[in-house]
Amino acid sequence: MRLLRGPRPPAAVRESFVRGERALAVAPTRGGSHVVATSLALHVPTAEGGFTRVPWENVDQASWKDGWLHVQETGGGPEHHVRLTEPGSVPETVRERVTATIAVNHQAKLPGGGSVRIAGRRSPADGTVRWSFVFDAGLDPADPGLRARAEQILEDLRRQTGL
Repeated sequence: MRLLRGPRPPAAVRESFVRGERALAVAPTRGGSHVVATSLALHVPTAEGGFTRVPWENVDQASWKDGWLHVQETGGGPEHHVRLTEPGSVPETVRERVTATIAVNHQAKLPGGGSVRIAGRRSPADGTVRWSFVFDAGLDPADPGLRARAEQILEDLRRQTGL
């Protein structure tokens, strides 16, 4: 009797896997490449023909619409937009994996108007929590006063949650 195995990702992606990483879902793209969702990261094709590895805790938002997978990395990092020709279980796997990393998601008002979203994401690889700030549009994330206030809110959150 043959054991059932998970999806088989392209060799170029498998070569970038870290120890213990395994493929959960694979979907072909319109450009002839693949998107691979693993136990630890999302691997998306690049314009140069390679792959970008995005650890789940670095995915700020992901959505699926009209055949397109849209992924925004935390901290204002890059966005990835990929057209999947046969999505299979990739959209559901991405949603489940991103949701599973969220330890804390807190929206806080800032003095002078506006707000900041503070997210604590737990890495499935090592369990560490990584924090990110997302300021409302129009607020300068480099403003020392805003940053200091956001850091204070983060410290309060860490005390409250034990993280």
